[in-house]
Amino acid sequence: MFDFSDHIKFIISLFAIVNPIGAIPIYISLTDGYRPEDRARIVRITPIAVVGILLTTLVSGEFILRFFGISVDSFRVGGGILLLLMATSMLQAKTSRAAHTSDEAEETADRETIAVVPLAIPLLSGPGAISTVIVYAYKAKGPLAYLITSAGILLIGLAVFLSLLAAPYIARKLGKTGINIITRIMGLILTAIAVEFITNGLKNIFQTLT
Repeated sequence: MFDFSDHIKFIISLFAIVNPIGAIPIYISLTDGYRPEDRARIVRITPIAVVGILLTTLVSGEFILRFFGISVDSFRVGGGILLLLMATSMLQAKTSRAAHTSDEAEETADRETIAVVPLAIPLLSGPGAISTVIVYAYKAKGPLAYLITSAGILLIGLAVFLSLLAAPYIARKLGKTGINIITRIMGLILTAIAVEFITNGLKNIFQTLT
């Protein structure tokens, strides 16, 4: 059963993984020297791409598990390990994602494509976000549950839009130190969520084996 508490947990975990505020310095560096109209176009396209990717994952997530013969508990453990690795990097405020996305951006001639690759994927809606949506999609039974979960994804898209829109102002106010602090807080939340993913998955797997 997908109750209200699950919905709140889904939104919090997805927001921590997507981390729109943490993407601000990368967005600013990628769009350095761009015209205002180019930046405005990227700000519009990126959240649409993020929402599209996550909604597609929500609809097809259970089919993917069945197609590959993967149990939701095994996927929950694997996703939890992945989230834990991401959380560790966030707690240490590593910049490997920034370097990775910068390399991809250099290979892209069209400025608009930066909104999709690398901003939308893999930076914002990467493997961690996709794993989270698939796990929670398995719980979403019935049209109402899918509607509520979709609304949560739309809220994440709105948060991405507002973060990118306010990127220049936020960057000036928070500075690099402030953004690193927020990233570490998100990493701490994500660590707790990852541990819960792993423990719940292992508990169900061991119950099945016994």
